[in-house]
Amino acid sequence: MDHEHYDDSYIRAILNTVKTIAVVGVSANTVRPSYFVFKYLLERGYRMIPVNPGLAGKDLLGQKAYASLLDIPEAVDMVNIFRPSPYAKEIVEQTLAMRPRPGVVWMQLGIRNDEAAALAEANGLKVVMNRCPKIEYGRLSSEISWMGVNSRTLSSKKAPLSGRVQRMALNRVTSAGAPTAAADAAERATQGRGGS
Repeated sequence: MDHEHYDDSYIRAILNTVKTIAVVGVSANTVRPSYFVFKYLLERGYRMIPVNPGLAGKDLLGQKAYASLLDIPEAVDMVNIFRPSPYAKEIVEQTLAMRPRPGVVWMQLGIRNDEAAALAEANGLKVVMNRCPKIEYGRLSSEISWMGVNSRTLSSKKAPLSGRVQRMALNRVTSAGAPTAAADAAERATQGRGGS
């Protein structure tokens, strides 16, 4: 596997098939990237499980937190690593000890550990490194295009609106459904021009 470049189909297949994601190293601090990713994916219908010894036994956005991957009493499809690269191999070893075993190990932006990736792949797991599932989800769905970012998946076809916000096409139901400030601004701009 070339971990420098991932085909969109590889990333899309992962995001379309996983349902339960354990986030190792998630923070309850609302300004931390791990919190944003956790909240974003939760709002898009994924079952999110926080893993952080400092949060163990507490709830994060209504989801019970665990100290370790091995403490989770349910099946997990993907382990999302939000810990520095040197910790990735240990987290992959824990992932391999889980029963049933998750099928995907995803290392966040800035996190790359080739030894951990090789270990995971040698045991049949899919691996993504140095990528963010929140960013990839938004890019592949064109959801981030609301903020003017070229997602490279845009077309001239008008996307369907769900409520007041364009929703992505990864077959996920959004639990929050609330519009964003960018979506509100885009809608006001469209209404000001008489719609289009």
